[in-house]
Amino acid sequence: MIIVMERSATEPQMESVVRKIREFGLDVNISRGTERTVIGAIGDERKLEPELFGAMPGVEQAIHIVKPYKIVAREWHPQDTVIDIHGVALGGNTVQVIGGPCSVETQSQMDEAAQQVSEAGCRLMRGGAFKPRSSPYTFQGHGVEGLAMFRQAAEKHRLPIVTELMDVRMLDTFLEYDVDVIQIGTRNMQNFDLLKEVGKVSKPVILKRGMSATISEWLMAAEYIAAGGNHNIIFCERGVRSYETAYRNILDVTAVPVLKKETHLPVIIDPSHAGGKAWMAPALARAAVAAGADGLLIEMHPHPCDAWCDADQALNPQELKALMESLRRIAHAIGREM
Repeated sequence: MIIVMERSATEPQMESVVRKIREFGLDVNISRGTERTVIGAIGDERKLEPELFGAMPGVEQAIHIVKPYKIVAREWHPQDTVIDIHGVALGGNTVQVIGGPCSVETQSQMDEAAQQVSEAGCRLMRGGAFKPRSSPYTFQGHGVEGLAMFRQAAEKHRLPIVTELMDVRMLDTFLEYDVDVIQIGTRNMQNFDLLKEVGKVSKPVILKRGMSATISEWLMAAEYIAAGGNHNIIFCERGVRSYETAYRNILDVTAVPVLKKETHLPVIIDPSHAGGKAWMAPALARAAVAAGADGLLIEMHPHPCDAWCDADQALNPQELKALMESLRRIAHAIGREM
């Protein structure tokens, strides 16, 4: 951390800053310029917060010079992390596609979806048993019954399942049904109590970006999970909110290379929630793979017109198969596999 002193700062004010730094066990370097004096804290600066110094007399500003997130940062772990999900590698050279419906509706629907996801070449399946909805009057999911239907359908095709955890009180139930990947949704990205609890289990966690979250806030949310001991974290970009009304969200493809630079953890993209329309999803998915995403979270419904949730953004089985073929060509072009 560096503390920039005001031009008019006095020697006693500077000495006060030096004493406070040393109280935390850090060394001090003082650089006296022609206009400003800069005091550097040498050591583990994560012990210090800028607010400790900002209000002190004579201080202009205090600035961290290392990243506040440590476990998820690439600077501490230069090699890419590959997460093993029952034999499916996410984060390696193979781009994985997680396909399936927005919500678990009926057993027959899930059985049909699992078969079609498998036939398209997807190696993991998504489906919502608990659904966070903007309106309290829309379908909220079948809950525990939905988990049972999902598990039964996916097991026939040996597909690991991905589903969203909304309430920390349901974590034990998720473990009971052996949910393979726990998804933390957009609205819960900064539900720190929930993040701390999933940090205590060994299940892989997909952490979706908040609607208006910065990259730094997103990384710090992941640090909450990692600090609990669970380092099996997958970042999922799903679009950020803006003034635009032509589509649901702006897909921040830029987040892929930025995260790849900042963290060793896998990064996937949800093109379905970004565009909000099925016809947009293939173009966004292709852009994501070209940008270096490690995977995709794509909605596919056996009969989109009959979907109980987000019908407009679900691909049909034929569209998913066609998309998978185009994604394979893009992946091969950049030296990866599908």
